[in-house]
Amino acid sequence: MRMLLFTCVLALVIWLLVFRNELERWRPQWHWYLVGYPTTALRVAFTWRRVAYLNGLTVSHKPNRRVLGDLEVRGEPLRTRTPRISFPRATPYGLEVHVRLHAGQTPAPFLASSDAFAHAWRVHAVRVVSPERGVVLITATARDPLENTDHPAPGTAALLTATVGTLESGRAWGMNFRRVPHWLIVGATQSGKSTLLARLVTELAPQPVALVGIDCKGGMELGLLEMRLSALATDRSEAVAVLARLVTEMQDRMRTCRFAGARSIWELPEKARPVPVVVIVDELAELYLTNGSKEQRAEAEECTTYLLRIAQLGAALGLHLVVAGQRVGSDLGPGVTALRAQLSGRICHRVNDPGTAEMALGDLNKDAVVVAQSIGEAERGVAVTTGDSGGWMRGRSHLTTPAEARAAAAEFARMTPRPKFLAGTPGGGTLL
Repeated sequence: MRMLLFTCVLALVIWLLVFRNELERWRPQWHWYLVGYPTTALRVAFTWRRVAYLNGLTVSHKPNRRVLGDLEVRGEPLRTRTPRISFPRATPYGLEVHVRLHAGQTPAPFLASSDAFAHAWRVHAVRVVSPERGVVLITATARDPLENTDHPAPGTAALLTATVGTLESGRAWGMNFRRVPHWLIVGATQSGKSTLLARLVTELAPQPVALVGIDCKGGMELGLLEMRLSALATDRSEAVAVLARLVTEMQDRMRTCRFAGARSIWELPEKARPVPVVVIVDELAELYLTNGSKEQRAEAEECTTYLLRIAQLGAALGLHLVVAGQRVGSDLGPGVTALRAQLSGRICHRVNDPGTAEMALGDLNKDAVVVAQSIGEAERGVAVTTGDSGGWMRGRSHLTTPAEARAAAAEFARMTPRPKFLAGTPGGGTLL
């Protein structure tokens, strides 16, 4: 029996050595678990002590100073203790290692040593976080999961939930409006921002949700999806009209909830529950920039007020915002800063200026700003995103061509709600 088992193992090893290139090409997941993970796990286990010592992650049994007569002598400790690690646990795209810190150690030196870990273990990237006191979690990514993301068909996800791409952990990148009600998306031209919006609408199209578009570039972007939009504003005056209707509807929903003793529309009976609304604003700056005339300044102030009220009060009432722009800065006015504070979901693609990355992510995590600024021109669709977990992660949106987005809008056009409060607005039809 032992001889048979040994023969089978030997045959498997020989087969893997011979066909490992073909296995990696056609079944990269199998290749990782059968070849990559065992090799990398052993490399981590055998090199951990030396890597920790060379990067100053060890501690000494005794103090590194001695008093000899009237002299105090300092030096490097000869005997050090290395923090204990768990055996590497396999993940679909790499492995995870938990490190138990010694007394007095902090996660900062481990974070600074992430590049050293990546080189020593020969992996694509290493990320270090501290999930709890006294513990550091090292996540090694063997290959870039964002290099080639799958392109699934429009899904039938839970209400107000959209799967827009893949995260660097290999998990699905989702936008859940029930958990994170409002989102800010920034990105330069050709960074993947429009593709992300198209994917978002494609995912929400099969759901009983009213989609309202505000595209002050004449509707060039969101006009492709007009068949599935309950309303579409293509300039600022139309945007003011649509937003005013939404604010009025928001007040009506407040009264409905108050009379029913409910704190949100989700506590109302299903038959009495109003349709959820997702407002998508493409190119936010067009709502704020003016030529200095009194009329345009008044329109910009109205847009600022309406957007801020929806962001502050709309979550419990089923009104959600997705605000996108190439550049978002305080120079657009104090209203932009106030609006940003209400948009807890953040997505930052490649940007042309550090201020936009800082505006999008700086108030949440400084490390995320640095990572966002490192996104190159060739990494279209790659972004740094935050979610309901409070942390950040790199992700890549699924490529959705204009033809695919238009086809999805046409396919689910019958699902387009025509609520009374949008009757008479641009693209909202007429009230029957």
